[in-house]
Amino acid sequence: MSRAFLVVMDSVGIGGAKDADRFFNQDRPDTGANTLGRIAQACADGRAEEGRSGALQVPTLDKLGLGAATRAASDAPTPGLNAESQGFWAVAHEASLGKDTPSGHWELAGLPVPWDWKYFPDTRPAFAKELVDQITGLTGVDGILGNCHASGTQVIQDLGALHMQTGFPICYTSADSVFQVAAHEDTFGLSRLYAFCEAIAPILHDMKVGRVIARPFKGDADSGFTRTTNRKDYAITPPEPILTNWVQDAGRRVYGIGKVGDIFSMQGIDEVHKGDDAALMTHLHRLVDEADDGSLTFANFVEFDSVYGHRRDVSGYARALEWFDQQIAGVLPKLRDGDLLILTADHGNDPTWSGTDHTRECVPVLCYGVGQGSAGHIAFADVAATVAQHLNIPSHGPGRSFL
Repeated sequence: MSRAFLVVMDSVGIGGAKDADRFFNQDRPDTGANTLGRIAQACADGRAEEGRSGALQVPTLDKLGLGAATRAASDAPTPGLNAESQGFWAVAHEASLGKDTPSGHWELAGLPVPWDWKYFPDTRPAFAKELVDQITGLTGVDGILGNCHASGTQVIQDLGALHMQTGFPICYTSADSVFQVAAHEDTFGLSRLYAFCEAIAPILHDMKVGRVIARPFKGDADSGFTRTTNRKDYAITPPEPILTNWVQDAGRRVYGIGKVGDIFSMQGIDEVHKGDDAALMTHLHRLVDEADDGSLTFANFVEFDSVYGHRRDVSGYARALEWFDQQIAGVLPKLRDGDLLILTADHGNDPTWSGTDHTRECVPVLCYGVGQGSAGHIAFADVAATVAQHLNIPSHGPGRSFL
């Protein structure tokens, strides 16, 4: 019985979104943003030389159609990515009015977001007094720190010591529909941080804030503070069944790798495997060997986005792409006859762009196990329909199989 592996390269967009002018980083529209294309150009120009050198080296992804998809999305040059495609590729366009993780993943799983997300203003304070009073009253803390838009790594450096002194959690947001809570794993406690986020999540979800995110960290004022891998997302439950539900309802097993379980509030997920991207790749390799016949493995590799994209680290992003390419080269020979591997993304995060937010872009859809060719331009929701068809189960979303 056929298996499916759906792997999201978080934020690896390829430009070309027709509505990019409606989405902004600071005061600049996302028109012209192209995560993959601009990284490739920076590498070719010698502007991504930290820890690597020269043209972007992703031969496996390029042979699957990454360069071809990028050129089809936006006519952008793709120096170093000129291989003739040996896979089956497409360019996917998002319908949901967001450029964030839940929007992209829900739609890839067959459910365009049926509402507008709540975003907090980029002001100080970002959260209204009534909301803060609700949160502090419900959780029993005497106050919060932050209350602003902030970089997650910078805000813990700025407020980590004060947090340890006061015991007040650091609450901040971004251009995404998120309410993030940073707290020290030792002095505040990891279980207490999770309980805090779980308690306030219904309040935020009622406002249509997509995620409450627990952001634990360690360290001290002298040595500095570092986020740990124990992040946990409390996301709004999808209001309708999604791909993972379809698979599970058909009596098949669903494996989640990375934050997929959190994104979907564990809807349709049988087991989850977490860690940093290196650990997640180990899980993917193992599940290619061990996953049940007829199963779906749904993975998210987040560090392209969280470690490099938001920090506008072009060299780091390029290194991550090259590492991922080498790892996927080892996955392909292990796939069984009849398996389908789809590599895609959920949005863009162009590290050459202004600001620190995601960028509105099309995404690549690279398929292995179904021969050679192209579906051209498709919808995000078509990915779910295609996986369902491959697994021979009913599809309940608006998408259509592109195979």
